[in-house]
Amino acid sequence: MNSKIKTAFESFKDMTVLIIGDAMIDAYVYGKVNRMSPEAPVPVVDVDHKENRLGGAANVARNVKSMGAKPILCTTIGKDFPGEQFLELMRIDELDNSGIVMSRSRTTTVKTRIISGGRQIARVDEEIIEPLSRNDENVLVNNIQQLMESQKVAAIIFEDYDKGSISVGLIQRIVELAKTKNIPTSVDPKKERFLKYNGVTLFKPNFKELEEGLDLKIQKNHEGISEADEKLRSQLGHEISLITLSEKGVFVSTHTEKTTYPAHVRNISDVSGAGDTVIAVASLCLAADLPPSIIAQIANLAGGLVCEETGVVSINKENLLAESLSVL
Repeated sequence: MNSKIKTAFESFKDMTVLIIGDAMIDAYVYGKVNRMSPEAPVPVVDVDHKENRLGGAANVARNVKSMGAKPILCTTIGKDFPGEQFLELMRIDELDNSGIVMSRSRTTTVKTRIISGGRQIARVDEEIIEPLSRNDENVLVNNIQQLMESQKVAAIIFEDYDKGSISVGLIQRIVELAKTKNIPTSVDPKKERFLKYNGVTLFKPNFKELEEGLDLKIQKNHEGISEADEKLRSQLGHEISLITLSEKGVFVSTHTEKTTYPAHVRNISDVSGAGDTVIAVASLCLAADLPPSIIAQIANLAGGLVCEETGVVSINKENLLAESLSVL
């Protein structure tokens, strides 16, 4: 299996991946807490420095790039100052911006995290979560379709954060076109459109999203998750379930088998962005034709590795390959 994994990792450099979904800026304010405010029972943060990073679907794109493939982010952002900052961050990260649509009717999502002592103590969100206008949606869909015609696309990732970039109509149109072109599709879902991704190749909720999406209380063990997965599969008709279980590892299923792989012991610092890493790595492994069991284990390792870092960071390809070869 090691030779297959090495070959798959090598093949990533020849892949182009479309990432469709909600992108944002992850802003960080770093400082120290030395006192409480006299105005309210809240800590006062003495700011040391600030940092902006690409987040959401854009972080999936960053992870795809860090694995050696070419990501094309397809999303709608605001025609505003944060939108310009977003494009500048893409330029700095050397990401293709041909899939970006800027709209005067949207606000670019910014999530600001306050960090003290290496831990997040608060978050401030600036966003519009209403669905795209009909015109904005058509512009985005047409842009995606043109990219699918002009590029040799190896995989398509739907990164849904319930911020309005993805609609049921968009899902149906893109999944249908992907099937005609034999392009695998994978999904990192949220509650709003959880059961609307009919016929995709790989569906990757975390445990909480599985409960919310199916509106079920699920026992967090192999039997309970297997039962829930059957209900999920009966409604979506997808090929592979990849359900992340935090400290309990990952559950993977196909039409014929179901397995739970335990998590590896980690010094967890921050879980932010781990799901983005998992879907990016899993989608590339899917495009490389690795078996579902190996896809799940490599993606599980990738999610664990980025959790050892503070903030939203991309996976290191060499570290992941080395660990995959030593563990699998």
